[in-house]
Amino acid sequence: MNSLDGAIRDGKHIQPVRVYYEDTDFSGIVYHASYLRFMERGRTNYLRLIGADHRALFEQAAAEAPGFAFVVRHMSIDFKKPAFMDDVLDIVTAPEEVKGASVMLHQKAMRGHELLVEARVQVAFVSGGRAKPIPKLLRVAMKADQEAGGAS
Repeated sequence: MNSLDGAIRDGKHIQPVRVYYEDTDFSGIVYHASYLRFMERGRTNYLRLIGADHRALFEQAAAEAPGFAFVVRHMSIDFKKPAFMDDVLDIVTAPEEVKGASVMLHQKAMRGHELLVEARVQVAFVSGGRAKPIPKLLRVAMKADQEAGGAS
């Protein structure tokens, strides 16, 4: 595991992120869309650490479902408190519900013990413009994390 990928603890993926100038708006507060990038990074590294190396996953998925993609189908996000340049945030990602063709993830941006942003993200697996079952190995790995206490 590379420390750039974060870590999985108690069924949750924790991705540290430092806020840079480019992540802020003219007032020095983290721009709302920056949280979407931080959360995408958290989801990507979560998949990597549960064994869904993107290259291998893409090869397996291409065999099972040519032209596949993971797409964000729905996201609800609640901005509670601002973050500022040079803050170090933890992006916490945990599966809440794993279905055949989609997964609901709970994500949080934390500064220490302080909740700044909270989101629920439904990611679907599609091929040829239609929902397809998530590859079995990935579905099994996410359910194992969910059972380890990931959802909260």
